[in-house]
Amino acid sequence: MIRLPNPMLDQDRVAMLQARKPVRHVLVPAWPREQKELPQVEVEVTWVRFSTLNHRTQAEQRREIHLAGQPDLFTADPLGPAAQDAQYRILTGQEGFKELKEDLKDRGQQDPAIITAEGVLINGNRRTAALRSLYRDDDWLKARYVQCLVLPDDAQTDELVDLEAELQIARDFKQEYSWINEAFLIEELYDREGKDFGRVARRMHSDVAKVRDLHEKLQQVHQLVDLAKGARLHVDFSDNESAFAELARHIRNKPPAEADSVRSAYFLGTLANVEYRKLRHLQRADAAELIQREIERDPALKPVLDAAQSAPAPGPSDDLLDDLLGEDPPAQPLNELLGLVAARKPDESLPLGDGDKISARQVLSSLRSAITVVADEAADEAADQSAAKAPLVQADKVISGLKRIRKDLPKARAQTEWDEHAFALKITEIEGLLDEIEGRRG
Repeated sequence: MIRLPNPMLDQDRVAMLQARKPVRHVLVPAWPREQKELPQVEVEVTWVRFSTLNHRTQAEQRREIHLAGQPDLFTADPLGPAAQDAQYRILTGQEGFKELKEDLKDRGQQDPAIITAEGVLINGNRRTAALRSLYRDDDWLKARYVQCLVLPDDAQTDELVDLEAELQIARDFKQEYSWINEAFLIEELYDREGKDFGRVARRMHSDVAKVRDLHEKLQQVHQLVDLAKGARLHVDFSDNESAFAELARHIRNKPPAEADSVRSAYFLGTLANVEYRKLRHLQRADAAELIQREIERDPALKPVLDAAQSAPAPGPSDDLLDDLLGEDPPAQPLNELLGLVAARKPDESLPLGDGDKISARQVLSSLRSAITVVADEAADEAADQSAAKAPLVQADKVISGLKRIRKDLPKARAQTEWDEHAFALKITEIEGLLDEIEGRRG
């Protein structure tokens, strides 16, 4: 059978790789095809191209797109200098890159990278970026070449995504994937696999609950990023996984009004850098109302609340809060405040009703204090309620235990080792405790 060249590939680059004599052939079990042996070749580290589809860098790419003001930065010409320089900048700026370079210098390249037929990296982007940095920036000549396994020239995009999931997510994502980037991959697979979490979980070598949780957390981040209108990006919330996890889990089956209230509290608290352990005390239907009441009492925040409430209403196509927080939001200014604060960077200013301005950073600091106060009061209230119910809960347990004793007593007394005297002492102790409890009640 004659195989025609793929017109989507750069045939000059394909020909260059095909001309390289393989060092050996390596079995790659993760490659989904029946023929799993791939040729290993040695190529110049500056010649290979980084994958702009790499899910390890999705959140960082969105930041680069925003900074450049170029929506098609990574799609217009993925192999061109603009996209490649941006991707290299992302890879070299990731946590642990310096340590990776040191490891490569000490031990060399242990595992070959995997590239497409035209030299685009599917696996080994960070290692190759580290080798390139060693060669170009540190003048380490041993890093001039990178060992690569070459995929067939008819490899499809779906196969490449599956290979990435198999090689990287299933094996070592904890070392290099942020939870947001992992969730981006899950989101893509979820859409591709007919919105079937079971199929996604099998692709990811994970369980359905974890895959669903990551997907739901990402949806909450999407909403907050949309509200921010460019002031904040997905990558800005990489450190807030616990808050988004608790939020997504709590609102999953809650009525819309409660979900809206808790979501507003969590979003505002996350923007203000309130500890997620504090925010969990606001998992209640009146969370937004409690925060609003505290803000209204705060002379530093009341003018900001008033400004948010009196701001011109957005047009029908721009009302993100209606879309994201419910079709019929509660008649309260907290959602308006959230929209106002989310759309400002910390170093920007917020307009007040009298024409004055206030630093967004100052507002966030005041919000952090106000929300923390509300969360602490909610925690104290919950503790008081728990204390009030504790005797009844314990009494129920005692009653259940006594009923079990009554049921088991005849059988126990029929045993030769039964000790009636010891049992009588226990009954006397119980009666004494009941006398004490009744005495305190009186």
